[in-house]
Order: sequence, then C-alpha cells, then structure tokens
Amino acid sequence: MSVQSAPSSSRRQGQQLPPTGDTGSRTRSGAPPRRRRPGRSQSARGWAYAAPTAIFVLVFFVLPVLLVGQMSASDWPLLSGNQGLNFPENFQDAVDNRFFWDSVVFTLKYTVIATVLLIGLGLGLALLVQESTHWKSFLRTAVLVPSALGLASASLLFYALYSPQVGPISPVLEALGIVDEPVSFLGTPDGALWSTVFLVVWRFAGFYMLLLMVGLQGIPHEVYEAARMDGASRWQTFSRVTLPLLRPSLALCTILCVTGSLLAFDQFYILTKGGPDNSTITVVQLIYNVAFQGQNDLGVAAALSIIVLAALVLINLAQIRAMRAPEEK
Repeated sequence: MSVQSAPSSSRRQGQQLPPTGDTGSRTRSGAPPRRRRPGRSQSARGWAYAAPTAIFVLVFFVLPVLLVGQMSASDWPLLSGNQGLNFPENFQDAVDNRFFWDSVVFTLKYTVIATVLLIGLGLGLALLVQESTHWKSFLRTAVLVPSALGLASASLLFYALYSPQVGPISPVLEALGIVDEPVSFLGTPDGALWSTVFLVVWRFAGFYMLLLMVGLQGIPHEVYEAARMDGASRWQTFSRVTLPLLRPSLALCTILCVTGSLLAFDQFYILTKGGPDNSTITVVQLIYNVAFQGQNDLGVAAALSIIVLAALVLINLAQIRAMRAPEEK
C-alpha cells in the first residue's frame, strides 16, 4: 500500500499550485476583477478639500465681478444706490472722460518701462547670483531685503527721501556740488515717472530675481556641458540654451509684471496723487477718482473696471500665446 501511494503522492507534489496572489486577483471565471469606483465617502472628502478654495474664489472674485457688471450697467451714484438701468451711457461716459486716454497712454508707458527694467535687471541679478560663489549669500540677502517691505510702506519711505525739505538726497547733492538748490524729484512729469519707476525697481527686482533664479536652477547642468563640448560661446549658450529653457519662468515673470504695472495705484497715489498737472494718473487711479472723488459715480467707475478687466484678459492671453514654445503653438 505504501509503495502504490508513493507515486500518487509524488505526482501530487509535482503539480504546480497556483500562486497565492492569483487567487484573490481573479474571479472564478478567470477574468480580472473590476476596479471599484470611489465611494461616496471619498467623493465627499474630495469636495471637502476643494470647498475652501471654491468658496474663496466665489466670494472674493465671482460675486464681486458680477456686482461690478451690474453696477456698470446701472445708474449707481455713490450715496444713492442703484437708480435703474443705464447700460450704454456708463461706458460712453467712461471713454469720454477727459483723463481716460491720457491715463491709458501713461499706464502703457509706465508698464513698458517697468517691465523691461524689472525683467532685465531680475535676469541679470539671477545670472550674477547663479555664477557667483563667494558673495552669493550676501547678494541674495541684499537684493531680497526690499521685497520684504510693503509697497505702501516703501512709497512712504521714498516720499520722505524725495522731499526737498526733509529728504537727505537733496542736501547730499548740494554738498557734492551737483546741484545749487533743492531738487524736486516729483515736481515734473518726467521726474515723477522715473522716481516712481526707481521705487518699483528697488522694491520688486529681488522678487523677479528669485523667480528667474529658480528657473535657472531647473536647467540641467548636462545641457551646459554639451554646449561647452560643442564649442559654444557664452553668448551662444545664453541665447540658444538658457533663454529657450527659461521660457516658462520668463512668461510667468512677464505676466506678473505687466498685470501689476497695469493695475498700479499705491505708488502713484502716495508719491504724486496723479500730479503734477494730472500727468501721472493711472487707469486704476482714474477709477478711484471717478468713484470717490469728484463725480462719485460708481456706475461709470464700474464701467471703467470692466474695460480694464477685458484689456487685462486680452493682454494676458496674447502674452501666453507669444511666450509659448514653437512646438506648442
């Protein structure tokens, strides 16, 4: 009996048993099991995570935009409230405002100057900090310190510095013999513009340097090694390697800089109040003046806001399209 049972036991031992992991991964019919759809608890958890952001966007963006849209189509004095539909007239009055086109031209001029200086200086500082070894920490700290100061606080600081009565700049220039009398930096249109541009560059250059420096650090070092082995010069490496690979960071910086410059208000309101002779009125400052000074007309101010919003959307879309890589177009 024991001799006859040995072959059968050996045959049973020689049979390959299915792996333990396959028993749970397949059904009896041999087909793989269907993936279970997320349950209601997981879906509710996802909505719970997204709810705070959705509520924030709804309360602080969607509802205000809808309210501004309603105000732009209504006769809405500051103290009287909604007085009924006034759709075409508000936009017509906004365009016919005597400071509208002057403010548009000045805002575009300021935007071009600030964007070119900030992006150029930010890129130069990022390259300098990237290449420097001994003074890297000092340069980063020195350039980033102004970014920690609020724009309103920086504007008040420079307002005191520019003052010919209490500011230290005019006495220093007089002591050096450069000027014979106190200098009014904000007394002329060009002086007010360039003084404000200097403030903005001093305040935001470190911020854009940081953004571009992150983009530079994301470029693989092997790409530069390959360019060096191919005999590329420093200019060829910068123009054909660094700039194309830095395109996403440059696009982000350009969009942020253009949007911030088109919406400039704090620095001009504190430094110049739109002067001298209404030569430094920005579009946003014009909206403020129409709404709360002089006309006190929220309907016309809302129409101006809608025009600015539409212009911002179109400009940003054009920038995004222009900054795309050739293969993405």
